[in-house]
Amino acid sequence: MTRQILAGGVPIGGGAPVTIQSMCNTRTDDVEATVAQIGRLAQAGCQIVRVAVPDQAAAHAIGAIKERISIPLVADIHFDYRLALEAVAAGVDKVRINPGNIGGADRVKAVADACRTHGVPIRIGVNGGSLEKPILAKYGGVTPEALVESAFGHIALLHQYDFDDICVSLKSSDVRTTMAAYRLMSERSDYPLHLGVTETGTRRMGTIKSAIGIGGLLGFGIGDTIRVSLSADPVEEVYAARDILRALGLRREGPNLIACPTCGRTRIDLIGLAEEVERRLQEVDKPLTVAVMGCVVNGPGEASAADVGIAGGDGVGLLFRKGEIVKKVPQEDLVEELFRLIETL
Repeated sequence: MTRQILAGGVPIGGGAPVTIQSMCNTRTDDVEATVAQIGRLAQAGCQIVRVAVPDQAAAHAIGAIKERISIPLVADIHFDYRLALEAVAAGVDKVRINPGNIGGADRVKAVADACRTHGVPIRIGVNGGSLEKPILAKYGGVTPEALVESAFGHIALLHQYDFDDICVSLKSSDVRTTMAAYRLMSERSDYPLHLGVTETGTRRMGTIKSAIGIGGLLGFGIGDTIRVSLSADPVEEVYAARDILRALGLRREGPNLIACPTCGRTRIDLIGLAEEVERRLQEVDKPLTVAVMGCVVNGPGEASAADVGIAGGDGVGLLFRKGEIVKKVPQEDLVEELFRLIETL
């Protein structure tokens, strides 16, 4: 088990539930736009949100943003240690910075001291695209070992100034490299791990890469907080992260839809039926497993683990609960009858 840190009161690691993160794509100094986007992210299920702090204008906006949001705020900072000091003073809940990239020892000490004083943890964010040149030369490129060595180098800098309130990420755009790096880091330390595959692309392929990389690691018990990185509306990142956690059984909030892939026995528009049920389930917050099966021959049996479900026939289908048939229903009424049953549970 990893050690635990707190980001604005939200626990990361130490056996706490895996948390969902995302990052705003608004200009941070546009407080109205940033607050509005954070509101949408929180409503979608985001639990920790990060904003870019590339300049003093963004750093100065941290306080105003913090006053108007309900989830912990993380400042994403590169190179300029003064931005970290400003963000911490403004009340940010966590800082993402790499100590090795902010200059001399006095600067690292200043950031470590400020974060310690204010109880602000630091995420060391190692990225395959910005590894130190000596490490790249040593390993001949971006390898799991290179990412882990970089992380421990940054950790050592903070240790010099008695700072150990640390979370680590080791991201690469290559899924297998990312997974291997996290597994290696989990073997060598007990720091909480922020999982993510970086630069995954647009929604479809990015979700697939993230599901493999993040989901695969979580399946091995590795990872404490996650961010799905997509070239899309950040809200889509949150939806994808929720789906990954639900697919692994790490979340039981809201319904889980299972549906058969269709075959030659299917006599209904199963794809359309499943999509309609999925759409209507977005308004349901009960932790149910709902099945949409293509035929009455083996539908209830195959989906016996589902709380409720429907199985299509030829004009007439079945409504079932826990594998037991409730009644026969005209095909055109299947969805309505399903949701009537869901309302009673």
